Amino acid sequence: MFWFLLIAMVVVVAAVTLVVLGGSDTAALPEAAPEQLVDPLPLDRPVGRADVDALRLPVGMRGYRMADVDEVLSRLGAELAERDARIAELESALAGAQATASGRSDMFTEPGQEPGR
Repeated sequence: MFWFLLIAMVVVVAAVTLVVLGGSDTAALPEAAPEQLVDPLPLDRPVGRADVDALRLPVGMRGYRMADVDEVLSRLGAELAERDARIAELESALAGAQATASGRSDMFTEPGQEPGR
């Protein structure tokens, strides 16, 4: 019984090996193109929430491809920093405009009227 199982196992392994390696001139498995990042992030406008939600990163043998992930995170970080700088600039301009407006005594007078009347 032992010899029968051993011979059956050798035959199965040999058959699988021949199928995988291919006994003919044609390849058993077609060559697969490596999965590459198709960057759906827009270049002509700021990245929006829908763009980030639609982003799908390619998976490699051991998880996500680090170069593609680093590229996307770098781009998102740069856009967020640019937005933060723009928001700070606008808040500063608004604070300056409010300070200037609060220092004026004629802020609530009608045009053409003198202040204090």
